[in-house]
Amino acid sequence: MRKFADLSEQEILALAIANEEEDGRTYADFAQSVKENYPDTAAMFTDMAAEEGEHRRALIDIYVGRFGDHIPQVRRQHISGAPNYKPAWQIAPLGIAAIRRQAQQMEADASRFYSQAAGRVTDAGVRKLLGDLAEAERAHMHTAADIEEKRLPGEVRGQEDENARKRFVLQIVQPGLVGLMDGSVSTLAPVFAAAFATHSTWNTFLVGLAASIGAGISMGFAEALADDGKLSGRGAPLLRGLVCGLMTTAGGIGHTLPYLIPAFWTATIVAGCVVVVELATIAYIQYRYMETPVISAIAKVMLGGALVLAAGIAIGSG
Repeated sequence: MRKFADLSEQEILALAIANEEEDGRTYADFAQSVKENYPDTAAMFTDMAAEEGEHRRALIDIYVGRFGDHIPQVRRQHISGAPNYKPAWQIAPLGIAAIRRQAQQMEADASRFYSQAAGRVTDAGVRKLLGDLAEAERAHMHTAADIEEKRLPGEVRGQEDENARKRFVLQIVQPGLVGLMDGSVSTLAPVFAAAFATHSTWNTFLVGLAASIGAGISMGFAEALADDGKLSGRGAPLLRGLVCGLMTTAGGIGHTLPYLIPAFWTATIVAGCVVVVELATIAYIQYRYMETPVISAIAKVMLGGALVLAAGIAIGSG
């Protein structure tokens, strides 16, 4: 890694050109990744990519006039302390909000990077060049804000944000909630049946572990194979299956882990407390994301959990 202060004026200008080229490509990738679901945001990123292209061409004209046609390869990853960003294909799956945050961060980091660099050099020509670059990035920040205001007025931004929330509920919350409910409730009967039948905390733990993992695998495959997401808009089946499977396993493991405690009644009391927390969490998720009335959510979840728990205890005690 090289220090920015050690770069020559030629290398600094080459780095600026590379930055503009990479940022422009990132914005274009963002536009491509969101154009189907967020056309207005896609148009905003297309405009921002065009702005980066204009900056790059202006920088190349300056460079060629000073140093000739050859531009040395200098990239952010070569410079110690320079900002670095994940590629668009890693950010896009995180949602529209994450994409917008990275775009804003890219503009802010570029301006701050050049401003700080200008304060660390003594050569008047290099200082002026860095100051000019900082001003260009600050101007680009304002340009980006103007583009966003033009492309995403309040009502359009609100509509896109609401669509993003609905998509998050369909693709993440709903399969996760289904898995958590299945894992937390369906494993109650075998776990507590095993506990009261054997009074062995280790055997109970093994039964709960097997039930949780088995249910997670089953629910994960069921969710992934049930709907490819193309018509329903529920997103990638592999992602939904993974979320559902993991949440199913987590729901069962929660009240299984206390049976690692050797004392039977202590383990059972702790497991019962964990069950209450699990059911309360399910009720909260239904209230928070599925718009279920809070009293109704609590009543249904607690009633269902209590019936399954009672069945497990009754079977195990018999």
